[in-house]
Amino acid sequence: MTTHVTYIGGPTALVEYAGLRILLDPTFDEPHHYPDDDLTKTTGPGIPASAVEPVDLVLLSHHGHADNFDDAGRELALRSPLVLSLPEAAAELGDPVVGLEPWQEHRVGEVTVTALPGRHGPRVLATRIGPVTGFHLRAPGEPSLYVSGDNSSLGLVHQHAARLGPVDIAILFAGAARVSPLPAALTLTSSKAADAARMLGARRVVGVHVEDWAHFSESRADLEKAFADAGIDGLLVDTPRGARVAIEP
Repeated sequence: MTTHVTYIGGPTALVEYAGLRILLDPTFDEPHHYPDDDLTKTTGPGIPASAVEPVDLVLLSHHGHADNFDDAGRELALRSPLVLSLPEAAAELGDPVVGLEPWQEHRVGEVTVTALPGRHGPRVLATRIGPVTGFHLRAPGEPSLYVSGDNSSLGLVHQHAARLGPVDIAILFAGAARVSPLPAALTLTSSKAADAARMLGARRVVGVHVEDWAHFSESRADLEKAFADAGIDGLLVDTPRGARVAIEP
């Protein structure tokens, strides 16, 4: 069965996979400043939340930052049947959130979702920034699907690749997010995203988390250039905002 991806904005995409409508890191607010995080959203969603529902599953890399889980995104997620995320998210948000430890599996119909260990920026900042998870999905007769979440560690990507083997479709969160006064990138840089694609043996790559927020320091153009410089620009799928795109590995 063909996988379809609708890029909505920031880290958010609707993935139609193995008969499920799966939403990644929901963000549906209009442009807004979030004083608690000191983050600014610059562009609204490509399609409204009302156009996304019904949703069968939300994959939430973490719940503590507005650029991955804003107010409207939270409302949509908490009225969906199931959200898979971190144990910390389940403890704070309650139903329908199920928290998964690294490498723990959860079945949704014929789809097996595996939680992947992630690190949101340098190890020294782990207690300050908080945890993050990625996901791997597989189902009979379907391509394997990798979702990086806000993981910034290539060392962990190497672990993922060694344990899971090559992936068919990789959705990579890039953008090199940076917040003051921290100098380090808290998500994949464009060049690291290209390295991750090669490590994973990905046959097709969807790049997200590269626009719509002021603290993303690298753009979609930077991501495209990094893949071109690495000689793998043919892996990147063109995903215009709001368009439903078929992906054939």
